[in-house]
Amino acid sequence: MIGADSEQLGVMSPEEALVKAREAGLDLVEVAANSKPPVCRIMDYGRYKYEQKKKRSGQQKKAHAAALKEVKLRPGTDLHDLEFKLNNARRFLLEGDKVKITVMFRGREMVHTHRGREQLQQVVEQLKPLAKVETEPRMEGRFLSMIVIADRDAVADAKRAAAQEAKRAAAAVAAATAENERAGSKPAPDDEQTQTTAG
Repeated sequence: MIGADSEQLGVMSPEEALVKAREAGLDLVEVAANSKPPVCRIMDYGRYKYEQKKKRSGQQKKAHAAALKEVKLRPGTDLHDLEFKLNNARRFLLEGDKVKITVMFRGREMVHTHRGREQLQQVVEQLKPLAKVETEPRMEGRFLSMIVIADRDAVADAKRAAAQEAKRAAAAVAAATAENERAGSKPAPDDEQTQTTAG
């Protein structure tokens, strides 16, 4: 038997344990049914369940489930458009998501699937420090797809570098603001003195 303040109360009958729990205004909860003799504890069971629920929900908030995001390309996607789509892919990877990169073929483009493979290889090279290939490129009907996942070490390094850059930028802004305040607080020439010397 364990008391409300985690003190050992010793071995006692279930009736005695119930009487002690009622005297304390708490519940008698069996915590180890398989031990000999079974171990019970005097506690507020409703509060215990509430704390367990809060702990579980707090753990679920911390855990980020990796979603599968998709970036779609065409064999003739322009360099600027490709760079824009790769920036989105980098953002998804930094957030911990998987990214499915798909090249869509239409009509006669199906004859030139090698261009799609070359394009996916180019994408892998551009995402190289941040991502690694989870699923190699494969054809699924008119779509050539592969899945990349974030390289955890590279993502951590990128986040650290971004945080340091943000600190540097904030320091530069603060220094510029202080400099502007100093420049603005210099006394302006007195207008009356300039009029008397001129007249």
